[in-house]
Amino acid sequence: MEGVADLFKFVVKGTAFTSRDQKNVEVLQDSLFCISEDGLIAKIIQPDEAGYKETIQEYSTKGQLQELASDQYILPGFVDLHIHAPQWAQAGTALDLPLYEWLNTYTFPLEAKFSDQAFADRVYSDLVSQLLKNGTTTALYFATIHQKASLRLAEICSEKGQRGLVGKVVMDDPEQNPDYYRDDDAKVAIAETEAFIQEVLELNKHTPQGVYPVVTPRFIPSCTDKSLEGLGALAAKYDVHIQSHCSESDWAHEYVKERFGKNDAVALNEFGLLSEKAVMAHCGFLSDEDMQLFAEKGTAVAHCPISNAYFGNAVTPVAKLLNEYQVEVGLGSDISGGFSPNLFDNIKQAVISSRMLEDGVDKDCCSDKRGVKGSSLTLNEAFYLATAGGGESLSLPIGKLAVDYAWDVQFVTTKGLPIFSETEPLLDVFQKIIYLSRPECIQEVWVQARKVYDKTVEQRKEEI
Repeated sequence: MEGVADLFKFVVKGTAFTSRDQKNVEVLQDSLFCISEDGLIAKIIQPDEAGYKETIQEYSTKGQLQELASDQYILPGFVDLHIHAPQWAQAGTALDLPLYEWLNTYTFPLEAKFSDQAFADRVYSDLVSQLLKNGTTTALYFATIHQKASLRLAEICSEKGQRGLVGKVVMDDPEQNPDYYRDDDAKVAIAETEAFIQEVLELNKHTPQGVYPVVTPRFIPSCTDKSLEGLGALAAKYDVHIQSHCSESDWAHEYVKERFGKNDAVALNEFGLLSEKAVMAHCGFLSDEDMQLFAEKGTAVAHCPISNAYFGNAVTPVAKLLNEYQVEVGLGSDISGGFSPNLFDNIKQAVISSRMLEDGVDKDCCSDKRGVKGSSLTLNEAFYLATAGGGESLSLPIGKLAVDYAWDVQFVTTKGLPIFSETEPLLDVFQKIIYLSRPECIQEVWVQARKVYDKTVEQRKEEI
């Protein structure tokens, strides 16, 4: 009989934190994570379970055991559900402008530059590397209208080891988009999107962690009826993911109501753009009927708390989506409407924004009417959004430390954090990690059991 060492690619010994469910975090203390050849968690062995000591001894002898230090902890890799990849080049600028002005003065001129393949390669390569460094193992991307540059983003994800879901953006309405940056017409937009889908599906055959095409109408105001209808048909034909913006701001929400006499959610559904594989960003103005429609269709919400503070005109009622309607929700950085590529920052802002919605912000209104009761999120719930919630939103086995889930993880250190007792409760340590960690606390990042970032190696490169 073969030894247990033949069953696993390697074993990691350490203490980990993962979402047990939406409200509770599970501590896996000094556990053995046994990783299969295909990059999945094949088994988790607790210290009091049979085979624990034997597995340590056998894998240590074979040089296939990685044991974390006492100040290192394992977190699931982050799942970022909403990133405008080209906007990385303008991150941190012009966030004091109204959305419409921001798009037309800064964003559209920048995205138009991605017709230049060399420029696209530089920006996208840096972005993917930075996101991995920040613990984002899976990312759902808007690219631009340019088919070749969009494919290059998918290729970079494949090469660097990130699980990427990439959409070639469609924006074909000549009345709403500048002449220098839009699809020629709906027919061209649909044809290029279909070709892009086929190219990425082919690329995925050679990408162990997965890279996926995404049908991506920018949002209803930028698209003609013909393109929206055609994109819905493509999503059904190829059974691929869908993404767009939905009821993001006063302006966008009211525009759709004036154009169709109905809310975004209803209109998107009638075009075939709500499904189990659909993720809609922002959703700050969903009605109860919209939320029920999302629940029925299995469509998820990408909550972008930092971006919404700048451009959303409202706080997305995440607790209501989760608890009353059981809508799947994850977190999005919304680069560059959100300035930070780090989901630690968005976890914290999700909690902050929910408290503001709960308590209200107008001091001249009485406390009984100032806020929306039942809106606040706990840190555990916000952590869930950044990890397991994102995985569920994408219908992928990611975001949790559990058997048959991908080994997508980040190793973080608590050095420099205010921990002064070896007996500090581990859930308190978890809270300090989430609230106080910075990117430099992340020491290693793994995707599908491939190490894609090593802080020590990166530091040595910088020193040379």
